[in-house]
Amino acid sequence: MYRVRPLPSYLVQRYHGWKATGYADNKAWYKRLASDGQHPRAMVIACCDSRVNVISIFGADQGEFFIHRNIANLVPPYQPDGDHHGTSAAVEYAVRVLKVSNLIILGHSGCGGIKGCIDMCKGNAPELEAKDSFVGRWMGILRPRFERVADIEDEEAQAQAMEKQAIVTSLENLMTFPWIGTSVDAGELTLHGLWNDIGEGSLEHYNPQTDSFHQV
Repeated sequence: MYRVRPLPSYLVQRYHGWKATGYADNKAWYKRLASDGQHPRAMVIACCDSRVNVISIFGADQGEFFIHRNIANLVPPYQPDGDHHGTSAAVEYAVRVLKVSNLIILGHSGCGGIKGCIDMCKGNAPELEAKDSFVGRWMGILRPRFERVADIEDEEAQAQAMEKQAIVTSLENLMTFPWIGTSVDAGELTLHGLWNDIGEGSLEHYNPQTDSFHQV
């Protein structure tokens, strides 16, 4: 049994500040969100990285995006094996229940998960190779892609290339879900791959026809 401790004071202060301003000024909107349920226009699968703020990047309102975050914004392939699949469950709910019309994979620069994957592929991360490493097993989704960037000598360029491979991998894995393929073919759902350079504030969009990323 863990010991219950007080919430950090800075979080308490920020909450009260929001309740007195942000909430008070928009109380009717929050009441509507609560009573009408959620009707997001898009799902965004982003990295857990604390520097990636999906709401800020797109200037979105609450209720506009259904957001799922995980290490390196990866989507595993369709695997109905009865095991626990948090990302797959989120995708299923967004597409089959909420009926989102756009599904966005949002990757970013300086991704720690991607660096860990590269280190594993180079034999420099024995701790991630351990069977009890959740991060290592998760990044195994991307590991086969390393051969596509292995010859890039510059480490930063290699990392960015691998970050983009993660986005493409996730898009391809999404299409292994039968009900996603059906929705895409019917024109009810569109998939998008985006890469965000945190330092530059830039955004690149993946074009599957050219297999390349272009500035938005």
